[in-house]
Amino acid sequence: MSSTLPASSTRWWALVVLGLTQLMVVLDGTIVAIALPAAQAELGIDDSQRQWVVTAYAVTFSALLLLGGRIADYWGRKRTFMVGMAGFGAASVWGGLAQSGGELIAARGLQGVFAALLAPAALAMVSVLFPTGRDRNVAFAVFGIVAGTGAAFGFLLGGALTQYADWRWCLLVNVFFVVAGLIGGKVLLVESKAEGDTRYDLIGTVAVALSLGSLIYGFARAEHGWGEVDTLGFLAAGVILMGVFVWWQTRTSHPLLPLRVVRDRVRGGAFLLQAFVGVVMVGAMLYLTFHFQIVLGMSPLAAGFGNVAMTAVIMATAPVSTKLFTSFGPRAVLTTGPLLVAAGLFFLSGITAQGSYWSEVLPGLVVMGLGFSLIFVPLQNLALSGVDPHDAGVASAFANASMHVGGSVAVAVFTALYTSSLADSLARGQGQLPAMAESYGDVFIVAACVMVLGALTSFVLFRGPRASVMPPADADAVVAAH
Repeated sequence: MSSTLPASSTRWWALVVLGLTQLMVVLDGTIVAIALPAAQAELGIDDSQRQWVVTAYAVTFSALLLLGGRIADYWGRKRTFMVGMAGFGAASVWGGLAQSGGELIAARGLQGVFAALLAPAALAMVSVLFPTGRDRNVAFAVFGIVAGTGAAFGFLLGGALTQYADWRWCLLVNVFFVVAGLIGGKVLLVESKAEGDTRYDLIGTVAVALSLGSLIYGFARAEHGWGEVDTLGFLAAGVILMGVFVWWQTRTSHPLLPLRVVRDRVRGGAFLLQAFVGVVMVGAMLYLTFHFQIVLGMSPLAAGFGNVAMTAVIMATAPVSTKLFTSFGPRAVLTTGPLLVAAGLFFLSGITAQGSYWSEVLPGLVVMGLGFSLIFVPLQNLALSGVDPHDAGVASAFANASMHVGGSVAVAVFTALYTSSLADSLARGQGQLPAMAESYGDVFIVAACVMVLGALTSFVLFRGPRASVMPPADADAVVAAH
């Protein structure tokens, strides 16, 4: 790996730049959600198109992340970061000036393309800048907190911009992040790249992109019926293409995703848990935002503030979560965290059209914040633990892709679930708003079940002696303590 570590103080300033980048990428998955009702009215977007304003970004981001990770490894992580940042800014300006729903969806898709370059390059550079020791744990804790709170911050910022400026600023605001990132990146970041075999796996790239696109489109079509020919056809094609992708990775000498990255039990568990987290942070929280604005009648800014409680709890309890992780190890912490998130979601499933935010929503968000704090602090560190420097970019990409694939699938599945549940509620004679609240509750129940599955995943995969499943720096601390 060709790189020279900068001075300690410069590394921490570089982390600030990379953290702001991660914040921009994550919040862009949610900032537009608050603006959707206003954008939908102005651009004439129908309900079936609405989800694609969110999903287009997530689909292209997820489908191209692995290629983006390899480009970062081979072409240079700083260079990839700078190109991704500039392209993301240009796509954001296009979306902010869009004059039709199709144009907005296309711009969101282009944002995802450049985010697929940006995100793995940033996370890989964190891994390179902080290779071992306590500093690595602190750096990844900071990065994890930014990733975990960015989605909720997107709701808040989106609400403020929609209410006091215009929904278009939910996209145009990225220009400020981009300018800061380009200047900071030029001054503070150092180039690093993988040595050795640097050939690209184009067949694997096409297979995984078509697979994810087919799966997500198939789930999106499910709102018209799970038994429809096109729904089943796209889902089947997605599964077959994913099988082709995995098969090809075992045959090619330069795989897009070396299976050694995911075969490790701890990293595999971390990747899987990332996907479950995406189901909630991208999929379920979107419907909570709809409940705030459509059912409870909150303004966009009030709806944004409605999510702040969870973010505040995550940030306030992060230092405690870090100590718990060091003391008890991944299995205990990453089993308890998802169970707490599930408990919060089960509480939210009881929302009603006449209910109060303070009694029906806030307690659930607080419990979810406690659970997510336990998850976010160690998760990305575990996902990159023990990865060969040659694979740092692709492992970072897969960690990001897992969360966004989970979110993309969740948005599509939850849309189908919501549509079916709403029709049933209306058929039983419920009013529009009570029926909507009940249907949102059904979404939260399914999301809670997913997080219970996440807890089971952690319990099974993070088993064994504590030192054997912890990143090297933490494992060394445990051994020394004993």
